Amino acid sequence: MLLEITDLHIRFETDGATVPAVDGVSLTLDRGQVLGLVGESGSGKTVTAMSIPRLLPMPPARITRGRVLFDGQNLLDMPLPELRKLRGAKIGVVFQDAMTSLSPLHRIGPQLEEVIRLHGKVSASAARATAREWLGRVGIPDPAQRARAYPHELSGGMQQRVMIAMALILEPDLIIADEPTTALDVTIQAQVLCLMRKLHRQNSGMLLITHDMAVVSQMATRIAVMYAGQIVEQAEAAAFFAKPLHPYSIALLEAMPSAATRGQRLKAIPGQVPSAGNFPSGCRFHDRCPVARPDCALNPPALLPFGDRLARCPYAIP
Repeated sequence: MLLEITDLHIRFETDGATVPAVDGVSLTLDRGQVLGLVGESGSGKTVTAMSIPRLLPMPPARITRGRVLFDGQNLLDMPLPELRKLRGAKIGVVFQDAMTSLSPLHRIGPQLEEVIRLHGKVSASAARATAREWLGRVGIPDPAQRARAYPHELSGGMQQRVMIAMALILEPDLIIADEPTTALDVTIQAQVLCLMRKLHRQNSGMLLITHDMAVVSQMATRIAVMYAGQIVEQAEAAAFFAKPLHPYSIALLEAMPSAATRGQRLKAIPGQVPSAGNFPSGCRFHDRCPVARPDCALNPPALLPFGDRLARCPYAIP
């Protein structure tokens, strides 16, 4: 197993209060797989993902329980100098906002070269050649010229391609892609997704975080649905899109535009994701659920097996 997250609990300490953000999340990812972690904004997806390479600011974040095994090593117990050797080399991250993730003060080429030279004894000329090669591989025309550009001189699509090159340039075993197509138009989004599918290797695994069900349907081999800090469903992608079990999963798919819904009003999920620290009692989705029963507000449901999938709803019907 490439990545195994077990019973992860994350809290944020703010204004003298402790606020739960991630509550008992368990996930697995093997080589060759793409795990789509989906849910509305505020569900805890990014917090979960950024806890893997320990990129959360601590404080205010605090991991109170759990284990994150990467190739058998517990990243949560690993000394920071050792973890830094894995970041970039073995674990690559595509951040959701390329413009704020790239340094505005440095040209694109040197930023890529720095990633290469931090993790090996490579000459400046070899690092420069590799950086330009990867700019070409991610579809940026005239790599030598673009390498001399500053981030603000590139379009949003070009910036995102640079971020992908930066995450993959050392061919890591684990790729964490956090909303990699956010703020891109439909044409550029399709190009970026095609590029990521092309560059994803069979011996690497990808954790794809998104709220866009269309994106995850094109990329993922397995789906994990997150709501209010908890996993509410896990399934193989084909089974999930054929028949989701949890009412929240069903609502997400019903809100997804398709050829069949052309000209029709899309179904919206009433209400909004509860903020951390204000989770409702019982099932955290019960106040938005169209099929909720009286006991749903009282009893917190467990993540139950339904054949080869899991759902956090005792009334789910496979």
